Amino acid sequence: MSFYLVYYLFLLLSLLLFILSLNFLVMDYSLIVEINLLSLNSSSIIMTMLFDWMSLLFMSFVLFISSMVIFYSFEYMKEDMNLGRFIYLVVMFVFSMMMLIISPNLISILLGWDGLGLISYCLVIYYQNIKSYNAGMLTVLMNRIGDISLLMAIAWMLNFGSWNYIFYLDIMKNDDLMKYIGYLVILAALTKSAQIPFSSWLPAAMAAPTPVSALVHSSTLVTAGVYLLIRFNFMFSELMLYMLLFISSITMFMAGLSANFEFDLKKIIALSTLSQLGFMMSILALGSYKLAFFHLLIHALFKALLFMCAGMIIHNMNNCQDIRYMGGLIIHMPLTCSFFNICNFALCGLPFLSGFYSKDLIVEFMSMNYLNIYIYMIYYISIGLTACYTFRLTYYSMVGDFNFLSLNIVSESSKIMLKGMSGLIFLVIIMGNILIWLMFNDLIFICLPIFYKLMALIFMLLGIWLGFEVSKSKLNYNLKSLKILIWSSYFALMWNMPIISTLSMNYYPLYLGELYLKLFDQGWLEFYGGKNLLKNLIYLSEFFQSLSSNHLKIYFMMMILWIIFLLINSF
Repeated sequence: MSFYLVYYLFLLLSLLLFILSLNFLVMDYSLIVEINLLSLNSSSIIMTMLFDWMSLLFMSFVLFISSMVIFYSFEYMKEDMNLGRFIYLVVMFVFSMMMLIISPNLISILLGWDGLGLISYCLVIYYQNIKSYNAGMLTVLMNRIGDISLLMAIAWMLNFGSWNYIFYLDIMKNDDLMKYIGYLVILAALTKSAQIPFSSWLPAAMAAPTPVSALVHSSTLVTAGVYLLIRFNFMFSELMLYMLLFISSITMFMAGLSANFEFDLKKIIALSTLSQLGFMMSILALGSYKLAFFHLLIHALFKALLFMCAGMIIHNMNNCQDIRYMGGLIIHMPLTCSFFNICNFALCGLPFLSGFYSKDLIVEFMSMNYLNIYIYMIYYISIGLTACYTFRLTYYSMVGDFNFLSLNIVSESSKIMLKGMSGLIFLVIIMGNILIWLMFNDLIFICLPIFYKLMALIFMLLGIWLGFEVSKSKLNYNLKSLKILIWSSYFALMWNMPIISTLSMNYYPLYLGELYLKLFDQGWLEFYGGKNLLKNLIYLSEFFQSLSSNHLKIYFMMMILWIIFLLINSF
């Protein structure tokens, strides 16, 4: 019963914070609260909290999604022996996220940041098998790089005499020494939001339970990096923004391409998340932090629901995640598939669903500020790839024949999970329209020819056509990806990134460690160290014992020698 209390509390808090954020937004009001935790002589430890429309709105969304995920977990995790532990971990995760969102201070950001990393690790290894342990270790070690860069930024900020970065952003931008904080913050954000070259941990983290993926790896943890960049965006120089734009656009393209060659349902959605994170970061680098934040919120809604639908499908298919075994699910699970399709349409940017308002606006904003042909093309190609893998996923799972066990019962029997999903579906449909009126009081002027206005829609339709062409199959068809098997494997493995970030990092250290162990630790050091000392001591004791078998004789002989020594010294 206490878990239901958590659900109701989070839901109530979410609604309260949403109303507060609207109030702050309309009044253009920000609040900084300082709580003096400890005063010792002349030193004070002060906890600072920043409440503005952005932090309150993000907290509201996080709490709403987590309340729905907790409700969904009652059914999804009901067979689990440790449901209580799972819910407590989720609650701790939400509190860490709150700490990160409301902090204008690098120290308290680090507390939330590290809390996210640690609890994320606990949730990824929740199922306690070798795959989970490997995924958890990869996740936590990659995120350590970001933690270390934040620690270095904290040390570097000692030059200012305060860690409240919010007051120093303009100074940091113009100060040659302080621009390094910007680079460190970008590095931290790249690791947490899984951009190239740190991308391999996000698909690996799908070893976690599906409710965790819905909350952690779609809407909160991975967007923490983007949120940090939104907070710091006023201090980034042009070079930093160019660098960020290049990395995020490549990630967006790479993830979209990899999703077209993947067969694991959860990994496809994870790669889709990765693509959208690159999308957010690239528009932030192009100069509109508000648009990045807008897409962050909208994406959190439909991606959380997408994961929940995937969890429902996996749950009913006896924990099978391979989309090749699915098919015809629209007959067996009509409501789940409807939700799934609505989320997929929102992801593609189908007109007048919530994803359309952010995605279309971002693309048109990019078209207005023409930078170069590379950025222009990679944006539109990524939109096409998004539609392509989405339609491929729909084609494999929804239509055609059911390819799993001949004897099966696949049905939507779990009403609790459906209720949890129903809470999100209305927001997925209407929230884009609501937020665009609330957030953008100054209208963004878009003036483009009709062809360029329709370009996003054209690429989306091209992507759908391509997705249909590459995935349609009959019994006598050859699989097209088998003809280019090396390239298929290369793209499916995210340009070999999981191999680069695991084997290339740990093969030689492990090899050298084994060499060191054999040659030194259990080799020559052993011979000249402890073993040799033991051997010599045994030899000496045996030698003294061989002088006489009678210990008393030796004792008296030593005593006589001692007396002689004393007599010599006395003379």
